[in-house]
Amino acid sequence: MRKFGLALLTAVLTSISFAQERDNRFNPSRDFTIDNHFFKMQSGRPIGSTAGISISPDGKSIWVFDRCGANDCVGSDLDPIMQFDLDGNQLASFGSQMFVRPHGLHIDFEGNVWVTDGEGPDGEDPRRDGKGHQVFKFSPEGNVLMTLGKPGVAGDGHYEFNQPSSVLVAPDGNIFVGDGHGGASNSRIMKYSASGEFLTSWGSQGSEPGQFAVPHDLAMDSAGRIFVGDRGNNRVQIFDQDGNFIKEWPQFGRPSGLFIDDNDMLYVTDSSSENRGPTGSPNNSSPYAEGVRVASVKDGAVTLFLDDPHKNGSQEGIVVDKAGNIYGSLTAGRGLRKYLVR
Repeated sequence: MRKFGLALLTAVLTSISFAQERDNRFNPSRDFTIDNHFFKMQSGRPIGSTAGISISPDGKSIWVFDRCGANDCVGSDLDPIMQFDLDGNQLASFGSQMFVRPHGLHIDFEGNVWVTDGEGPDGEDPRRDGKGHQVFKFSPEGNVLMTLGKPGVAGDGHYEFNQPSSVLVAPDGNIFVGDGHGGASNSRIMKYSASGEFLTSWGSQGSEPGQFAVPHDLAMDSAGRIFVGDRGNNRVQIFDQDGNFIKEWPQFGRPSGLFIDDNDMLYVTDSSSENRGPTGSPNNSSPYAEGVRVASVKDGAVTLFLDDPHKNGSQEGIVVDKAGNIYGSLTAGRGLRKYLVR
């Protein structure tokens, strides 16, 4: 009987170990390489911290929103909004001297360029005054078509933002803004009509369903559900377009970037789990390693994990072209990359 019990215990432990080995949330694929030199900057221009990356609706160009070769655009003459073709060649740029700290980027169904400026005046540097805490809509040629928010004003009114992180436009033209980036900033999702009229908002600071601790990025699936990368709470939350909570998924670590492709596959970047200290330390409540996790929006089961080999790179943005190629943007690592999946 004792031998039978020992054999059973061994079998159970082996089964658990095997299941852990097969758990795609934690075990990275090795069938890929990273090209950190795919994007070719004009005239040797350096790339700055870049949270925002998006792809045109025809899938033929990639847009990025960098921090002017540094970690903000204060005092810089560089254009932070840049367009590249699928060979990595820079095609166009614009936006010089308009932003404090570029953050979110979204290309809508008509090819218009939406961005968020995530900071504003600090009471010390006058070059920040009158800028920041806004959402901009540009034509692909760089003409300003709409602004939301009051320039340089951090607030919590219907037409004010405090460190807006992300923006998303639905097929019907309604606009969603992830407003807040931690600290004393807001923690909410704002919804506007296509003409910029306030419709509704939801969320507050906290960890309950429908609350946020940095609504860092937004995505929408084919059913019209809103996915929110609630980074500070180590989860993705899902809502309908009126803000009704549907479910939450904790299996993606600390989600910084979200992208949903035409096949309803969800791509999530974890840019900061390991930067917050070793697993189990007081500064890190996430057991996950940094990298990219892929799952179907149907059930959220992770089917692929691409481990980030550059642990201090902090890849935040992610897009996928129609051929399945993955592109990423880095903040701390100040870079752009293409994944070559074998």
